[in-house]
Amino acid sequence: MPTDAQVLKLAQWLSPAYPVGAFSYSHGLEWAVAAGEVADAAALRDWLADVLAHGAGRADAIFLAAAFNAPGAEALAGVDALARAFQPSAERLLETTAQGAAFAKVTADVWPADLPALTYPVALGRAARLHDLPLVLTARMYLHAFTSNLVSAAIRLIPIGQTDGQRVLTALTPLCETVAEAATAETPDDLSSTAFLADIASMHHETQYSRLFRT
Repeated sequence: MPTDAQVLKLAQWLSPAYPVGAFSYSHGLEWAVAAGEVADAAALRDWLADVLAHGAGRADAIFLAAAFNAPGAEALAGVDALARAFQPSAERLLETTAQGAAFAKVTADVWPADLPALTYPVALGRAARLHDLPLVLTARMYLHAFTSNLVSAAIRLIPIGQTDGQRVLTALTPLCETVAEAATAETPDDLSSTAFLADIASMHHETQYSRLFRT
């Protein structure tokens, strides 16, 4: 069982207050809302469920686990290179590299350790290993924070109310748990992504006329 100290450290790392700039990214959701693909809470729940189960959510959890289990610096660099190559658009690459670099910097500054600038799930997986944090719990909390951030973006974009946003997040929490548990038992050989519309949304967002978010 994880200790209270482990849970609280992960809560701190994945809090909206942790300075990785997560609030400025929508993962293509801004375009999806503008295009009418996501127009209410039900559509948001379905969109995010697909991203979690079939898109970046599952893939990120696999990368996180691979970084956690990497036996050395060379293997870790290989996982990070694959995570970069797996991004479907320039903005999605920015999303993971910028947040990862920010996470690595502040974490290494507060808890001095060898944590280079890596993609976000890879940096988190490496940090979890360095701090002896439970892998599955780390992945679950990462996916929950990822989902929470997108729900927060949707509250501003659609808009939906705060209460509906919390209903969506509550409905998706069990999926965060099950995706994390399954994905952390997999390897990069199991990578796939079939959330095609979310990938296309991130591409369209690059040229969207009016934008609140960086992605």
